[in-house]
Amino acid sequence: MPETYLYQKIADSIRQDILNGELKPGDRLPSLRQMTSRWGCTTGTVQRAYHELAQAGLVVSRAGQGTRVVQQLPSIENSPLRRATLIHRAEAFLLEVLTAGYTQAEVEGALRQALERWQVISQQPDAAPEHTLRYAGSHDLALAWLASISPEIMSGFHLQVQFAGSLGGLMALAGGHADIAGCHLWDEDSDCYNAPFVRRVLPGVRVALLTLAHRRLGLILPRGNPKNIKGLEDLLTPGLRFVNRQGGSGSRVWLDANLRMAGFDSNRIAGYKNEKMTHSAVAESIASNDADVGLGLETSAMSYALDFVLLTRERFDLVIPQDIFETEHIQALVTWLRGREAKEGIQDFGGYDTTKTGQIEWVD
Repeated sequence: MPETYLYQKIADSIRQDILNGELKPGDRLPSLRQMTSRWGCTTGTVQRAYHELAQAGLVVSRAGQGTRVVQQLPSIENSPLRRATLIHRAEAFLLEVLTAGYTQAEVEGALRQALERWQVISQQPDAAPEHTLRYAGSHDLALAWLASISPEIMSGFHLQVQFAGSLGGLMALAGGHADIAGCHLWDEDSDCYNAPFVRRVLPGVRVALLTLAHRRLGLILPRGNPKNIKGLEDLLTPGLRFVNRQGGSGSRVWLDANLRMAGFDSNRIAGYKNEKMTHSAVAESIASNDADVGLGLETSAMSYALDFVLLTRERFDLVIPQDIFETEHIQALVTWLRGREAKEGIQDFGGYDTTKTGQIEWVD
């Protein structure tokens, strides 16, 4: 990787950590030696990245104290920090894909398609606007795509999306804050997905489990799998840096259950508490060399051209109460999911099995 590009990527990674609150005012940045080892670059490259951050007013360096995040960060609303961060990320992406041989037209087309698939709403009111259904639940690329085209396939109804994890989605449904939940919670006692959790969170409520797809869940790894990781037992390897999904997510529920069954102590996994809210964020951590292995979906690994070790196939269902399921717009969704367009579109993401897509299971 050219070092004229790498210093920008280092600076951008730290900017994001500051914006996301992972680096707080007064926190000390890693030493030059640590950063050169992490990124595989020269000391001068790291120094250039730190200098750029200092010019932006984000960090300050003092003799004997290292480089730290400033105590008073610039206001994001009233400064160009947020826009500058986005521009740096865009430039880094463009340099990478243009160097790889893609044309400008191909890049523009891919970005337009990605934006269409990610037209989601992060926060929703308790009462949905007219001709709108509220989704809360697990993060999923195919679901985001479905939301972007929902008016076309749901008789004019729009699907608003909040990614809150599988358990969070069921709780939102129980509290009246969502109309549909997205769930892939595995129950170790019954060895089945979703139904046992639905009965616990929504007792006495009749709901339909509408299968969106089965997804391939496993370990996301750097290209070439340099640590030769083959399974969960390798997470205990000393010095290995792991990145996890957040508590309450279906992936985390599956992981914790399987660690218990194998007799593995999660306290021995370095990075077990390093949690990310989405599979894409896990893959980004691996691609940025912030971790050596992470738990996530194959489709996210493919998006970042990373390696993948399959651990299980999980069932991803849309949890829909009976009164909503029987409406015209949901019946239109069911019909569409069972058709060729839906299955081919989901399969295009990679890492999905659509054999059971559109299948319905009722839970009382």
